[in-house]
Amino acid sequence: MDKEKQRKLDELFEAFSVVAEGAYVYLCDMSEDISRWSKSAVNYFGLPGEYIENAGGIWEEHIHTDDRDDYHHSIDMIFSGKDSGHDMQYRAKTRDGNYVVCTCRGVVLRDAEGNPAYFGGAIKNHGIKSYVDTVTGLRSLYGFFEDLRAIFWKKDKSIILQLGISGFSNLNDVYGYSFGNRILQQLGRLVQKKFANVGAVYRMDGTKMVVISRTLCLDEVAERYSELQDAVSHDFYVDDELISLSLNAGLVVADNFDISDKTVYSCLKFAYSESKNRKLGDLVIFHDMLSHDNREVLEKINIIRNNVSENCNGFYLCYQPIMYATSEKLKGMEALVRWKNDTYGSVPPNQFIPVLEQDTLFPKLGKWILRQAMTDGLKFIEKYPDMVMNVNLSYAQMEKDGFIKEVLDLLEETGFPANNLCLEITERCRLLDMELLKDMVKIFRDNGIRIALDDFGTGYASLGILRELPVDTVKIDREYVKDVEKSKADQSTVRFISDLADAFSAEVCVEGVETEEMKDFLKQYKVSSLQGYYYSKPVPSEEFLKMDFVAG
Repeated sequence: MDKEKQRKLDELFEAFSVVAEGAYVYLCDMSEDISRWSKSAVNYFGLPGEYIENAGGIWEEHIHTDDRDDYHHSIDMIFSGKDSGHDMQYRAKTRDGNYVVCTCRGVVLRDAEGNPAYFGGAIKNHGIKSYVDTVTGLRSLYGFFEDLRAIFWKKDKSIILQLGISGFSNLNDVYGYSFGNRILQQLGRLVQKKFANVGAVYRMDGTKMVVISRTLCLDEVAERYSELQDAVSHDFYVDDELISLSLNAGLVVADNFDISDKTVYSCLKFAYSESKNRKLGDLVIFHDMLSHDNREVLEKINIIRNNVSENCNGFYLCYQPIMYATSEKLKGMEALVRWKNDTYGSVPPNQFIPVLEQDTLFPKLGKWILRQAMTDGLKFIEKYPDMVMNVNLSYAQMEKDGFIKEVLDLLEETGFPANNLCLEITERCRLLDMELLKDMVKIFRDNGIRIALDDFGTGYASLGILRELPVDTVKIDREYVKDVEKSKADQSTVRFISDLADAFSAEVCVEGVETEEMKDFLKQYKVSSLQGYYYSKPVPSEEFLKMDFVAG
């Protein structure tokens, strides 16, 4: 290489180094096929020197054999002028013979005539142990958050796909954990291959993996996920054993950088949980699930999430009365969370609770709800001594270590009587270990706290939970009574659920009672209490105390 070409190569190399953010830099003069590499890369990987002829071929020898074909194809496409760069992840061998996960991003610089002149970029070494998953060799959860933060810092529009396996514990039971790890390794390689040169792949918790792509569109990501589903269900071999896997996936587009990366991650987990629990593995795109403008929803959730961190600023509780069916005297009330601010006004919980349930902040909000309901409840007890305060629980709260102690400590802190408290759980609690749930319910009931099974029948696991757990009340969802006066199906459903609850020694509360005719019609069934707009919509505590109910 003549001196002028070397000077130009060195100048460009220094320019790349300024923006490399600690990564190894490489720059190749494509006409001469001579490259300059960072000295730290030369030392770490045992390369021939800072200036290398045929660096692509030499570097290829350092790449793991399972990742080499994708790298070789990408380099061929770049040097043939068909591609303008690459963005890929692979394992590279170090000087001491170990492999580290690397992310390599490069671009082609063209001359005045538009011909490829230089190929340069940066290689990020993810060899720090905590940033690499030891089972799959993929970037870990820590690495994902590092890269997600970088996306938001650079305002780099990306598509984020989370996928995972259903029923993996059954595979572990049948084949053993070592074989289970090999399943994950094989799946990781397959996902890497499917998104080679167009996305980075990460191993998250459990069986979940994430792909971040800056180059693919939604349709292309959806198509590749569909191909993955087909491959792992029909033609997936591990140690010559044909294994059939069922995948789930959620997707979020990161293009609104006024919100936080943590909000995007919560929305991603929510979309994934919907795919797993409600959509039988179909790809769920976050904005497709909502009727509102996606950008507004994300901004709203971002503000609400931040408010949880700020001592639950903007949150308040409303209370809806629960009446005895026969006497129509007040039995108690249900505490229902709301949020409001000057921009969006009052926001109902169905617009933020499902997403926040996927957030690590949710237990903090759940604790605030419990404390506030107990504090307000003391005022209600003065007027209605026998009233029962119903408070909804989320599985995200219940799976948190120390939750039982938290509830008992709040009772002691506020002075609220345990006998006046009823905790409502839903069929989503099937996500918890059933033995853990049984122990929890037993301890609560032993301390005088009542348990209600909310929204009975809306999920396939309701009957199973009722069989396993000793609950005090079964609440029939409003969907099953909205046409009860004329619908034979609704009538049969109410009759079936009330008879079933009676068989398990549980009372029945019907939600969604809106008219006097509906109220009177429901009294013919084994129903102990009624709740709905006929008696009152949910109102703040001050307004509830002004209402004139007859104490039960």
